[in-house]
Amino acid sequence: MGTTPSSQPSPPSPRRTELLDACYGYLLEHGLTGLSLRPLAAATGTSPRVLLYLFGSKDELLRQLLARARHEQVGMMAAVLAEPTNAASTADDGFDALTESLWTFLSAPEQRPMVRLTYEAFLLSLTHDPGPWAGFAAEAARDWLDLLVRAQPPGTPQALAETRATRALALIRGLLLDLLACGDDDRVRAAAGSDWQR
Repeated sequence: MGTTPSSQPSPPSPRRTELLDACYGYLLEHGLTGLSLRPLAAATGTSPRVLLYLFGSKDELLRQLLARARHEQVGMMAAVLAEPTNAASTADDGFDALTESLWTFLSAPEQRPMVRLTYEAFLLSLTHDPGPWAGFAAEAARDWLDLLVRAQPPGTPQALAETRATRALALIRGLLLDLLACGDDDRVRAAAGSDWQR
């Protein structure tokens, strides 16, 4: 009996891509909690039926949106770490300067919607019944850790690179959470500066 060749997934339609972009913009503004298809569809100029047709289910749409969020955030962070001034810092083993650049980027007011969405998805994925958010925290943590490990100078021992990256990641995440919770930019930025400028 012959075997059927596996079919390649078809590329997403322009309309699907357009709606995913529009839904992502809505998510940045309104967040994940209590998300309903009807207001989402109305805000993006479509209908719940079309969203379900294009994405299969609300859960699959959410998974696609979270994948989009992770991809976009990692891309922007990688670009910050690859800037010429940061490349020079890593060459001189200036990992603290590199971490400070990343913190400066992520703590900027214009990044607040993306950071808030990331934290919301992160915490929802840690609940007892994470649903479409399952795995987001672990995947996001791995993304960030990999970026910070790779940003260190060539030849850095793996264990040391992972230790530094883990510490930097914990510090940035804690400071960002405080910033989101209290909105006290001056206090949080002063704490960040006192750590990286010791």
